Amino acid sequence: MTQAGPVRPDVSRRIVLGVGGGIAAYKVCEVLRRLTEAGHLVRVVPTEAALKFVGAPTWEALSGSPVSHDMFAGVSEVPHVRLGQTADLVLVAPATADLLARATHGRADDLLCATLLTARCPVLLVPAMHTEMWEHPATQHNVAILRSRGTIVAQPASGRLTGADSGAGRLPEPAEIVELATLLLHRGDALRADLTGRQVVVSAGGTREPLDPVRYLGNRSSGRQGYALARVAAQRGAQVTLAAAHTADLADPAGVEVIRAGTASQLREAMLKAAAHADAVVMAAAVADFRPAVNHRSKIKKTGADPEPLSLAINPDVLVELVRSRPRDQVVVGFAAETGDSDVDVLTEARAKLARKGCDLLVVNTVGERRAFEVEDNTGWLLGADGTQTALPDGPKSLLASYVWDAVAARLTR
Repeated sequence: MTQAGPVRPDVSRRIVLGVGGGIAAYKVCEVLRRLTEAGHLVRVVPTEAALKFVGAPTWEALSGSPVSHDMFAGVSEVPHVRLGQTADLVLVAPATADLLARATHGRADDLLCATLLTARCPVLLVPAMHTEMWEHPATQHNVAILRSRGTIVAQPASGRLTGADSGAGRLPEPAEIVELATLLLHRGDALRADLTGRQVVVSAGGTREPLDPVRYLGNRSSGRQGYALARVAAQRGAQVTLAAAHTADLADPAGVEVIRAGTASQLREAMLKAAAHADAVVMAAAVADFRPAVNHRSKIKKTGADPEPLSLAINPDVLVELVRSRPRDQVVVGFAAETGDSDVDVLTEARAKLARKGCDLLVVNTVGERRAFEVEDNTGWLLGADGTQTALPDGPKSLLASYVWDAVAARLTR
């Protein structure tokens, strides 16, 4: 059995939070709050333009630390060098078109850009600007250069911008930014761009099979693991389609096409269509094995007598169909939520399932109280059809997602 790479401990880390001069700066207050509540020591370094949107007292109150923005304040501490040298992560949000341009050319005309030059830790830039600015060849050229140097430039979200405008260039939601930052604190190379140019399809959430207009047969899946897989793949350069069943009101991941599917039949249809030309498919959704044999048109009334026994019909096995219909060289990943019993342990059950399903990789989770479903973290094993077995470290679901994509990327290049 192999063990996935080292994981940084969940302890307080030093984060430099750079803030660019854009209207989205107000959303970064929530990013700061979440980071400090997680126990991290955050030093906010806004640009002069950023302070026109959110003032220094707000940043200081939320961080509990003085705000640094003047190159010539506290010179004896050499802040333009020390901040970057001592940071475990530099996170910049919003990263405006101007800030991306200055970072690309190595400018050091303010404290934030000087910090970017001295940082030797992971650097995550989260762009936010109008669609025309994001899509301009100059900005795209700058992004490509920054990424070639190892800087992580996140994919922006799409949606409402300032005024009546809408499109790509929206700042991702604070929870997503914090998730990416947390992932990098656990594993600095988790967002390398090894899926650039690849098309991947991910399913997420639990299907619901209607019994009547009120009741349904479902499961406890929140969709968080599937969403984390889609989010990480998009940030690693992939073109991602996410087939989402019922989820815990999760925000759409930035840069991901989302297709809604409620029942197993709807999810099957969406996945088979989307997977036809994909390089990789990850079936993380919890698809109901059974559905009520009859879907009543009106609510079943409680009469006082015992109800009629519930007859069930078997749902199609979507993963097996995906494996049978896949194009040549497509990598297919399945998920197995197992409990084991007194006769068979979890891994034995999972190996049998891997052979039965025919997929290339199988992620195995042990299900129990506060394990696998409806929780923020995850762990388990990654089994390969080639006999490999990797123990996945306990941590955020985005961390598990990063190791799954490592294994997928390795098989895509064979």
